[in-house]
Amino acid sequence: MRDLTLLTDLYQLTMMYGYSKNSQLNKTAVFDVFYRGVGNNYAVACGLEQVIEYIENLKFSDEDLDYLRSLKLFDEDFMQLLADFRFTGDIYAVPEGTVVFPQEPILTVKARLFEAQLIETAILCILNHQTLIATKAAKIVYAAKGGAVAEFGLRRAQGPDAGIYGARAAMIAGCASTSNVLAGKLFDVPVSGTHAHSWVMSFDSEIEAFRAYAKMYPDNCLLLVDTYNTLKSGVPNAITVFKELRAAGHKPVGIRLDSGDLAYLSREARTMLDEAGFPDVKIFASGDIDENVLMSLDSQNAKIDCWGIGTKLITSQDCPSLGGVYKMAAIEKDGIMIPKLKMSDTPAKITNPGLKKIVRIFDKNTDKAIADLIALKDENFDGLDKIEIFHPDFTWKRKTVTNFYTKDLNVDIIRDGKVVYKRPTVREIAAYHKESYAKFWNEYKRLLNPHIYKVDLSEKLFNLKQRLLNEHSQ
Repeated sequence: MRDLTLLTDLYQLTMMYGYSKNSQLNKTAVFDVFYRGVGNNYAVACGLEQVIEYIENLKFSDEDLDYLRSLKLFDEDFMQLLADFRFTGDIYAVPEGTVVFPQEPILTVKARLFEAQLIETAILCILNHQTLIATKAAKIVYAAKGGAVAEFGLRRAQGPDAGIYGARAAMIAGCASTSNVLAGKLFDVPVSGTHAHSWVMSFDSEIEAFRAYAKMYPDNCLLLVDTYNTLKSGVPNAITVFKELRAAGHKPVGIRLDSGDLAYLSREARTMLDEAGFPDVKIFASGDIDENVLMSLDSQNAKIDCWGIGTKLITSQDCPSLGGVYKMAAIEKDGIMIPKLKMSDTPAKITNPGLKKIVRIFDKNTDKAIADLIALKDENFDGLDKIEIFHPDFTWKRKTVTNFYTKDLNVDIIRDGKVVYKRPTVREIAAYHKESYAKFWNEYKRLLNPHIYKVDLSEKLFNLKQRLLNEHSQ
């Protein structure tokens, strides 16, 4: 693991320096990570494993300290505090793969203000990126309607880390494989890929290229058919090679389309393959595809079984930033935790105070999610026969829920600086995400005009927030 201790904004260090000079060094503070929802009606939480690794490896090296001295901003007493720095606080969070919504605390830090301030930037960098890509991948996988999606984005990612951890996030959110070999090794996930146009162009003819590839991979033969002319050359040559493979006792896998009118070409190719006796041969497609293209192709009756999706997934092209933030929710005073909130003329930027959790409410009959409550951490909803939920802004919108059960989504990750969380593998996280995603009706997951999922405040948290708003507006 790389040393990321200096992966922070300078103002975190200047604030830490200020805390050390103003008797705030050892105050306990609470910070929440959440997103405000621009461009995303839901998100898939991702990146927790890398946050844990970052926290475990927090240590200012001699080289780090020498660099900070060179800035001439800090004295030697502060340098000694940094030399002795270790994270000793608590972190709790939703498990990776959990479906979450705007304003919900995805991760909470409770630690000395001195410690909690340093880690803000790196935590946001990690969670914002992976959650963004996981969310995009989930929408693409949903739009694929059961067709396997392969993540193909490495060459278009914004740097190696974005390619590696973007592939990780995509696999968690339901992609079947990645083209990224290093990600495959690091995270023990399936890798996939066949050949490029350059393979075909390196031979004297397309048929020679196809035969050479089939000879190397007779039981895993998938041919790219659009190098020259998809329907007049590519598909007929692929069929010729497939017949040769079948005569030799092998079963061809499929063809790949990477350009052109995918709806038309796939329908024509499907007819040609079926008439040639290859109804089981799959048609793969790639080429600037996202969930919107998938919906369009579906409406045109495209005959595509599997998808290779790169640029628009790995960059989350239509929504390039999650907008996650890290905001103080409480701070210690005279040994007591005092709830805090940030006020704003923009209602969406008013924060929720106190140490909180997400409580998900499920219908017992359908086992589907009904609503979420952002509640104070010490609240308990077990054993209730009914619960009244209400819109946090339009409080006259109320609903009484019966025949339900609840689940607290946030779990302990780090306690007193020690990891207490049993870290799952990427495959296990992906299975958990699939389960979490299935708990929501399609109305909430649809891509156009989704139904708005209810995220309300518990009555106790709502009253606390109103009291603080009234106090600060005096």
